[in-house]
This record gives sequence, C-alpha cells and structure tokens, in this order.
Amino acid sequence: MARISIPLFPLSTVLFPGGLLPLQIFEVRYLDMIARCIADESPFGVVLLTKGGEVRTPEARERFEEAGTLATVIDTTGSSANLLQVVCRGGARFELHSTVQRANGLWMGEAELVEHDRAVPVPTELRGAAEALERVLATLTDVPRHRWPVLPPFQLDDCSWVSNRWCELLPLPDSQKQQMLMLDNPLIRLELLHDVLDEHGMLTS
Repeated sequence: MARISIPLFPLSTVLFPGGLLPLQIFEVRYLDMIARCIADESPFGVVLLTKGGEVRTPEARERFEEAGTLATVIDTTGSSANLLQVVCRGGARFELHSTVQRANGLWMGEAELVEHDRAVPVPTELRGAAEALERVLATLTDVPRHRWPVLPPFQLDDCSWVSNRWCELLPLPDSQKQQMLMLDNPLIRLELLHDVLDEHGMLTS
C-alpha cells in the first residue's frame, strides 16, 4: 500500500472507517491543520492517545498508538474567532513508520495505508449482532439526522460495517477498541463483538 505524509491528531478516542467524529477545535496548531485540510480536501490522521492530554501542556508530551484512521472533514457546524466545530468521517486505516513534532506542536507522520476490510456477508450464526444493531438504528427516527451517531447508508449484511458500528456504540475500553480496529479479519472482529453482546443480553429483542 502507498505511503503518505499526514498531520496527526492524537485523541482519547478510536475512529473507525465509516465512523463519525465531531470535534471542537480551539488550539492554534489544529485550527491551522483543519483549515489546510479543508482547503486542500485532504485527510488527517486520528491516533489514540496513550499518554498526555488532548490539550497541549508544557508538563506532558503526548504519546500515541502507532496506527490509526484517516479522517476527512465533511461538515463545519459552527465557528468563531478561536473555535471551529467540525464533523469528520473515518476513512482508511494506517500504520505509522515515523513521526516528528513541529515547532507549533503539530505532529506529522509518515504512514502506510492498510488495506480496506474485504467484503464478508454476515453469517447466519452472527445475524443476532446485525439484528440488534438494526433495532438500535430504528430508535434514531426521533433524533434529528445531523445528530445521528451512525452515517447512512446502513450496511447490515457486511461484517466490517456492523462490527465497526458496534465498536463505536459499545462502552469498550479504548485499548480494546484499538485492537479491534487493527484486526485484519472483519469476521473475527464481529465474532468477538457478538460474544460481548451475548454476555450483556443484547442479542434478544
């Protein structure tokens, strides 16, 4: 797969392909980054923080996972002189080969894109996970569309899409979500999540 140079946004969350990520941007390093990404229609990389905070402080240096997900701005919901609200969508996964921090605090990374999950239909024995997700999505009818946590079209017969959406919706530890993200087999990812749903009694209507 191709190697690319991307700006990085370390966050206390894991972004999955096809997922939505609302952000409030106020640090200068990220205001500049987002402005360039919007102007160039280019993505940035979301990586999970393992040390430090999302807001830069002199005392703590950020540490983050060496793999993440590309994010593209799809909507700007509001802005002021020092605050920008955007909604981003997850794209391809990537693995970092090197990183460097610029003088303004922005991290840049040399990344290699990871192949997209192959299309795998949800097998009969895992249909419960897809049906449970369908029930959750049905409750969105009373929620304004711009506040939906899941972006249509809904792909309820695809292992990757169903498993990624459950990773976003379930209160899993971030470390577990990171492991799920980088699994190269969407069927195994869905099998693991099916077990979690079963343990919590979420597979019955």
